[in-house]
Amino acid sequence: MQALLVRISLFASALGAISAFSALAQTPPAPPADTPRTAEVVAEVSNERTVIAVPSFATSSVQSVAGLRTDSLGRQIAEVISANLERSGLYQPIGPGGVRAITRAEVQAPRFADWQARNAENVVHGFVDAGSNGSLVVGCYLYDTALGSELVRKGFEIQPADWRRAAHKCADAIYSRLSGEAPFFDSRIAYIAESGPKGNRIKRLAIMDSDGGNHRFITNGQALAISPRFSPDYKKIVYVSYLNNRVRVFIYDVAAGTQKLVTESGNATFAPRWSPDGKQILYSMAVGGNTDIYRISADGGTPVRLTTAPGIDVGGSFSPDGRKIVFESDRSGSQQIYTMNIDGSDQRRISFGGGRYATPEWSPRGDLIAFTRMGGGEFRIGVMTPTGGGVRMLTNSWQDEAPTWSPNGRVLQFFRTTPGREGKSSIWQVDLTGVNLRRLPTPQDGSDPSWGPVLP
Repeated sequence: MQALLVRISLFASALGAISAFSALAQTPPAPPADTPRTAEVVAEVSNERTVIAVPSFATSSVQSVAGLRTDSLGRQIAEVISANLERSGLYQPIGPGGVRAITRAEVQAPRFADWQARNAENVVHGFVDAGSNGSLVVGCYLYDTALGSELVRKGFEIQPADWRRAAHKCADAIYSRLSGEAPFFDSRIAYIAESGPKGNRIKRLAIMDSDGGNHRFITNGQALAISPRFSPDYKKIVYVSYLNNRVRVFIYDVAAGTQKLVTESGNATFAPRWSPDGKQILYSMAVGGNTDIYRISADGGTPVRLTTAPGIDVGGSFSPDGRKIVFESDRSGSQQIYTMNIDGSDQRRISFGGGRYATPEWSPRGDLIAFTRMGGGEFRIGVMTPTGGGVRMLTNSWQDEAPTWSPNGRVLQFFRTTPGREGKSSIWQVDLTGVNLRRLPTPQDGSDPSWGPVLP
């Protein structure tokens, strides 16, 4: 299998067009103050979004590289950037279909009055040119239209197949510069692609860009695949495979296209999760009617049992510092969320609201835990602080479950199932306001998404 993506390289002086620029601010906002456990807080909503014009990227001359025309790519790159910024929920982009095209000369000399007349507070300019040895050169600029100043300057020399990554990297630079938050667009999603009748579903491991592009199936469907999770270094995916009454936890190497066995059993096994350093894996296993959480080396070996309480304990995820684990348990009589130290000590319940709580996932910022709350026949996605306070529900549908965080901790993806015997599952995402909700395109039904880290 070919490498997932050829590394995008930053260039400083090629063609004299783009210079080096300083690292972008990536300091996340301060965590919200804790609130009483019984309080349910309504998500903060803001309808004010920054208007950003994103015209088609210009080209010095129309050329074809690997069958791709530089002028067509200029429009496609602008469309991807515009869609990324719109998905963040913070910006109101006017994409290439809504503004005039720019010339190559305008890329570094914007006509600011034109964009001010469109009420655009910022404008994105860029170019796509043929490079050397079959490569493409992409330049990207962000300007403040009122001040007439340049805010971002970024450039890439890429292989033609990686043009979408250049668009994502440009959008990430714009997002970080304007929001002060870490980027998240140039990342990928692992999920389970589902097909066939509801009682006999074929479940395949698949990956795609954070916006649904560059989709690829990883497994062929002969074995049932569930519970994928990207490794912290983005190079591997851990998942569970069911075949011929044997349950196996595999680690799939994305670049090499190979996989290795971590552990196998005749017992039901599920929910594998990486430690932040990528050296350990949590998983849950049912033995003799009791389900407990185990920890095992990513290289295999003898697992360590972390829970012993009667009932069902299902592993959630590690805290970003690797010191804590959040998990779900029905030891109190219904599914609730608990935390414990990584050695299994100090197990304590943190969810005390109405209904049942499941599928907890610690934010990469460390300030929140996402979960699924079940009650009144509905499954909803929410967040709380690590001590159980500040509960906020972000969705309000029939069955939303299994949240996974964006790399910067601002957006959650989950899967939604429609009612009925022929209910369909699909991948959705929502930001922390609970307002910016949208579905991601997938070629088949989709469930159990896992959002990986930002690519290098």
